[in-house]
Formats: sequence, C-alpha cells, structure tokens
Amino acid sequence: NIFTQQPSYFGDLDETLPTVLQVFNNILHKCGLQCEGASAEPQKLEEKVSVTPGNMPLQELKDIVLYLCDTCTTLWAFLDVFPLACQTFQKHEFCSRLAAFYDLAIPELESAIKKRHYEDNSVFADLWRRISHSRKKMIEVFHILINQVCLQPILE
Repeated sequence: NIFTQQPSYFGDLDETLPTVLQVFNNILHKCGLQCEGASAEPQKLEEKVSVTPGNMPLQELKDIVLYLCDTCTTLWAFLDVFPLACQTFQKHEFCSRLAAFYDLAIPELESAIKKRHYEDNSVFADLWRRISHSRKKMIEVFHILINQVCLQPILE
C-alpha cells in the first residue's frame, strides 16, 4: 500500500484528521446541536432562529444525511483496507468524538426523518436507508478502531 511506500503520508493523515473531525462538528452545527469544544461565547438572540433536523427544509435534511452517509462510508472503507491508520485516528481521540457525535446526531436525525410528512414515500425510504447505513458504518468504524487499538495489541 501507499503508506508503506511513502511513510511520510502518516504525517499527512495526522494533519488531515482534524478536518475529518470538523465534518462531524459541521453536521452538528447545521442541525443546531451542541458541538464538542463549541465556542463558549453567548449567541445573540436575534442572530439566528434555532434550526433543528425536525424544522429544517427537506433539501437541507437530505444534504446532511447524504453528507453523513458519504463520510461514514469513506471512513469505513479507508480503515477497512488500511487498519494501520487506526493508531493515527486514536491520537485524535476519534473513538470518543465519534461516540459523542453518534449520541447527539443520530437520534435527532432519525426522529426528524420519521416525523416528517413526505409527498413522495420514496424520499422517506431513501433517507431512512441512508441514515441506517450511516449508523451501521459508524459502528463498524468504531469496532475497527477498538479492535486495532485495544484488542490486537493484547493478542500480540
């Protein structure tokens, strides 16, 4: 693999992971959910009406779910083919941050998808399939990380 041929890519991965984590923070922000490490500055009341997954426009909800699905699938595919990257992910406390994101975002997104009224039921089916896929891939990413960082070293 390319990391074996070019070990300096581990440094690139290390520099890229904060951006990957920012993707999850951006989703939380767009959903009006509290971000880990969010600014402690008070927000002006007239600054913004609180947006939640339940009251955001349908297209925005679709975009968030598609973005989340793409992100989770890509992370899973990368770690599945290159588990040695797990050490770098762990340096950035990825497991705890992924778990915190999951706890905050997934129930809100699932609830919003279920409660919304759709003109076309295929839109509901597609959103539900994608959020379920995202949830599954997040759990699989977590399992890969735990296996590589915690379990494998014990077994070796």
